[in-house]
Amino acid sequence: MLFKKKPDLDFLNQMGKDNMTGFLGITYTAAGDDFLEAEMPVEAKTKQPFGLLHGGANMVLAESLGSVAALLTLDEEGAYPVGLEINANHLKSVKGGKVTGRVSPLHIGKRTQVWEIKIKDQDNNLTCISRITLAIIRK
Repeated sequence: MLFKKKPDLDFLNQMGKDNMTGFLGITYTAAGDDFLEAEMPVEAKTKQPFGLLHGGANMVLAESLGSVAALLTLDEEGAYPVGLEINANHLKSVKGGKVTGRVSPLHIGKRTQVWEIKIKDQDNNLTCISRITLAIIRK
């Protein structure tokens, strides 16, 4: 099992309640031994002026998933992940409903981690693919 801490979806959703994750309506919905999933509604808060899902909202979903997944791999008190780099390819527009992101590991090192996030629409079409690199900071 990759995660050192069993993902508690209720705890993760409470953790994001009063910050960007909560504001955009992101909800953690599933977790396995080496993946985490979250949904985000496609609504006024997450759309750009032309009525499509905003690329920045995709990035918030991707970075949230990557950072939380990285945190779950750490068993050391006082260690936490911070983003070094994130990129995304927006492949298909989304006008409504919700999108689901799934994060999985590409590299889990002592000082850095790299995660891939695939975001899909309600019809299971790949709409965005992202990769995040995180530094592991120890106090």
